[in-house]
Amino acid sequence: MKVTDQASVLDWQQLRDVTLDDDELMREVLTTLLTDTSKQVALLDSAIRDQDPQKTMRLAHYCKGACANVGANAVASVLKRMEQQASSRSFVDCAASLGNLMQELDRLRVEANV
Repeated sequence: MKVTDQASVLDWQQLRDVTLDDDELMREVLTTLLTDTSKQVALLDSAIRDQDPQKTMRLAHYCKGACANVGANAVASVLKRMEQQASSRSFVDCAASLGNLMQELDRLRVEANV
């Protein structure tokens, strides 16, 4: 899934398309996404501190795909950047992106109201 508008916190149309416009399913998908991605933050933090490019790229890629699939564009954009930074072994930048990731997850929680 390609992220079309990286600045938008949540592409509601994308989410509606994925969930067939089912409000209950939208809430469930967003709740699960936020829970899972928040758990991955600790793993990403560990991979970045260990300066493990493969693990960092794998975790960022996994989360990026899940977020992009449901329209969580701003989060997916940060994860894409983190994946690229890990590929070039820029762990200081990865750490900064991790901080941005947490901010974007907070913005997504507010936007999604979950």
